[in-house]
Amino acid sequence: MDNLVSIITPVYNAEKYIQDCIKSVINQTFDNWEHILIDDCSDDNSIHIIKKFCDLDSRIKLFVQDSNSGAGLARNRGIKEAKGRYISFLDADDYWHKDKLNKQLSFMIDNNHVLTYTSYYVFEKYSIPIYYREVPIKTSYKKILQNCYIFCSTAMYDTNVLGKAYFPDIRKRQDWVLWIRILEKIKNSYGINEPLVYYRIGNKNSLSKNKFGLLKHNYNVFKRELNKSHLKSILMMLSFLGHYFWYKTFSKQKKQFKGHI
Repeated sequence: MDNLVSIITPVYNAEKYIQDCIKSVINQTFDNWEHILIDDCSDDNSIHIIKKFCDLDSRIKLFVQDSNSGAGLARNRGIKEAKGRYISFLDADDYWHKDKLNKQLSFMIDNNHVLTYTSYYVFEKYSIPIYYREVPIKTSYKKILQNCYIFCSTAMYDTNVLGKAYFPDIRKRQDWVLWIRILEKIKNSYGINEPLVYYRIGNKNSLSKNKFGLLKHNYNVFKRELNKSHLKSILMMLSFLGHYFWYKTFSKQKKQFKGHI
């Protein structure tokens, strides 16, 4: 099963949305996958819901963390358990278009791409998508330092080239740091400018809603994770903010919603 895709989902108190997430994987037109869900010490009904799906489909697998460690380390547990050549990510409150894996995997195989991502719909809680966000067709190491153009629930990488690439042990911006580290090794990552993921913003404590948090965590990425000087970290952070707000403003595209899961 050379093209097996391992889908990693960290779960924490996701009882409201986890069924939509899992059903969107079950409904994929590409069926050579395993869905690895890592519960990060939920105290709601998440585990009970996931176990019901595990009983129905052996491709769905549940692992439970011993202590709450955050989404990054929960994803790392999933990566460790993964058996697939391709690693992809799906947050518990997001879900996929039914052709997501089929289109993205074909895109990777046909073009020998190592790391890919897609455009995505943005919606709030139970409402239909309000817009979709376009992505660059190519993202380099230099470009990813300017803004995190790769949304985690859209990403997929090839372990045959990278091996198993893990998230850093930080609570915020761990996905961005992973893409930076991958792009230090490969020339470019590539995007599919078709929205194949549904991103639920109403349930997330987004850094974009907390400008001081954005400044703090981005500075820490440059200073602590990338070992830049204090001055260089400030300059890189200012450059990031300019690209970030430009992208958030001009990458929004209105588009009629075409169905659910």
